[in-house]
Amino acid sequence: METKKLVLIIIFSTSLLFLWDAWQKELYPPSSQVMSGAASNSANQRHDPLPVPGDGLTSSVEESGISAGIEGVNPTVTPNLFTIGEKIKITTDMVVAEIDTAGGDIRQLGLLKHPSREDKDKPYELLLDKAARFHVAQSGLIGDKLPSHKTKYTLDSNNYNYELEPGQNKVVVRLLAPEVDGIQVAKIFTFHRGSYVIDVEFEIVNHSDTTIIPFSYFQMLRDANEPTGAGAMVQSYTGPAMYTEADKFLKIKFADLDKNKAEYPTNADNGWIAMLEHYFLTAWLPAQQTPREFYAKRLAPNQYTAGVIAPVGAIEAGQTKNITMPFYAGPQEQNKLAELAPGLELTVDYGWLTVLAVPLFWLLSFYHSWVDNWGLAIILLTLTVKLIFFPLSAAGYRSMAKLRVVTPKLQRIREQYASDRQRMHQAMMEFYKEEKINPMGGCLPILVQIPVFIALFWTLMAAVELRYAPLALWITDMSVPDPYYVLPVIMGISMWIQSKLSPTPADPIQAKVMQIMPIAFSVFFFFFPAGLVLYSLCNNILSITQQWQITRMYENKADADANKDKSKKKRKNKPEPAAEELQLPSPIDEEINSQKEEVTTVTSTEQSEKPQSQPATTIIKNKVPTKAKSNTTSKRTRKK
Repeated sequence: METKKLVLIIIFSTSLLFLWDAWQKELYPPSSQVMSGAASNSANQRHDPLPVPGDGLTSSVEESGISAGIEGVNPTVTPNLFTIGEKIKITTDMVVAEIDTAGGDIRQLGLLKHPSREDKDKPYELLLDKAARFHVAQSGLIGDKLPSHKTKYTLDSNNYNYELEPGQNKVVVRLLAPEVDGIQVAKIFTFHRGSYVIDVEFEIVNHSDTTIIPFSYFQMLRDANEPTGAGAMVQSYTGPAMYTEADKFLKIKFADLDKNKAEYPTNADNGWIAMLEHYFLTAWLPAQQTPREFYAKRLAPNQYTAGVIAPVGAIEAGQTKNITMPFYAGPQEQNKLAELAPGLELTVDYGWLTVLAVPLFWLLSFYHSWVDNWGLAIILLTLTVKLIFFPLSAAGYRSMAKLRVVTPKLQRIREQYASDRQRMHQAMMEFYKEEKINPMGGCLPILVQIPVFIALFWTLMAAVELRYAPLALWITDMSVPDPYYVLPVIMGISMWIQSKLSPTPADPIQAKVMQIMPIAFSVFFFFFPAGLVLYSLCNNILSITQQWQITRMYENKADADANKDKSKKKRKNKPEPAAEELQLPSPIDEEINSQKEEVTTVTSTEQSEKPQSQPATTIIKNKVPTKAKSNTTSKRTRKK
């Protein structure tokens, strides 16, 4: 029991530490995240260098003996981060996007099926080019006089507003770069129906007399700010991430890029690179078994880029070559991401408990396919987890029930050995052994279940499916806190009830801590998403029911045993004293009876020898003889 209290105190203290850390981050964000409009505009004037392929990638291309043609690359040629050109709007059934002819960048992209936090009638802006916040998709070619994301493109048609019509499966937008030295480059965007994948393609036509070997690059440029509407209490990872078969899933933190300490594989023939934020991501997905080089770097304060370089190959005179790179910009839907690229489903951030969180989410999705309500699916998942751990929970609650029954006896032991703590612990262990109680019995089952509960916590927090998913009545979005705080209040009441069912600590300080804990944890739940509070509330209700039933069984059994002992004592104490008085005479009575027998024997003997001695017999009968007289009389009898 002492160990269980210690574990609870540690959990409580750790939670307070996390709360304090989150509060400090909210009040005093890192300097890289604090940018005024003026600072942002001045940062836009900084130079944006083009990526340059490393030796590992160029060596594989230069084996043909032809120069890669990148000598003319100047890493500091652009005086502006975002130049403004003509806007091209594309609307499909999934996204509404905007491409700027200045660089051919995807500057804005809204997700039609995922509303904004500020306005439910507006789509969530995953890509945007605002002064304070920006996240854009850029691409270009590396080579002398080849177009990059700094080139001014022109639209191949006069249509600046594309819309996916009924019956169409895709929308194609074609941009043209100025022809330089006989090299004509077209940049083609293809938007698909029912998909968040955009194909970005370069079509290179070599009208010159020389062979060229260009490289292509595809990157994401963004700031380090948390997305709009991110919770202050529960924060997820924001920043670059990548995957290769050799190194698996890796996060490249902004802080490591600031310190130039980021470590990640650069060359591979598989994998992808992405920018992550809570619920959503953007990612470039190169084809498998093709050479590529990954990169991530800090361009300026609060400006970071991450991307991939891919060789186009040799393009001889009069030849045309194409290279296509799929770009994903959408929600972290785990089942769909796994179909796009190996390991892409790992962008759903479950932390170090992914091995437990993945099957939990699968089960949650399975229940949702039944009931078509994510709130009911959470309740069913909670019930399933509770049933799986029922034997462990029952063992813990049985141990707590036993301790609750014997708490008065333990209190007496504490009071008896209050001055000798070592003797008190020794007496308590002897008492536990005598009563067959394991003081760790209520703690170990909780420790075993903690990893599962944490995994379920992160499963519910990272599931984009809960975003704007209603439960009932006033709860219309389980990914944000309860607007009226009804669930957290009920959660606090349930924790208070559960604390009353637990044994009361003998230490007054520990008792006060146990009384404060329900209130403290209720404060945390005021900031947690409604889906997490719903899970915790259902788990508490089930735990209270189980604990109450087991405690009631043990208390009834203890009362029955006590009543049996009382009845046995009553039967023994009432009839037995009278029987003892009749059957077991006192020592004085035994002595008197023995003397009477001796006197009777002496009298009968004297009467047979001397019938005339009546007075002596009469005196002896009327007077109770003492022990000494009895001995004298027996001696006379022997003489006669």
